[in-house]
Amino acid sequence: MIESSRVCVQVQSFYVESQSAPDEDRYVFAYTITIRNLGRDNVQLLSRYWLITNGNGRATEVQGDGVVGEQPHIAPGDEFQYTSGAVLETPMGTMQGHYVMIDDRGETFHVDIPVFRLAVPSRIH
Repeated sequence: MIESSRVCVQVQSFYVESQSAPDEDRYVFAYTITIRNLGRDNVQLLSRYWLITNGNGRATEVQGDGVVGEQPHIAPGDEFQYTSGAVLETPMGTMQGHYVMIDDRGETFHVDIPVFRLAVPSRIH
């Protein structure tokens, strides 16, 4: 869980076995992110940046407006949750990144998302 003075981000990742094909080096992972507004102002998520690194150290950068096609507004005390995914060529990898957000006063700020793991459970791999 990540907290700034204004926003808390929680991440949960999981392996999607039904969409993966290990014999073709295709490992599909999903992650659910919950963003809570802890501040006193409304905030809006403007953009995202991800650094996705596979188990061989190959890194891919992903950036763009919003998340899952939205630039959500989050009122004080409210939260926004979404699920997205990543496909790796290895059974393990990591993701990290940040969101760019803006508050009612027009002040933009970054919310860092530290490294989290994408891993095939040991009982499957």
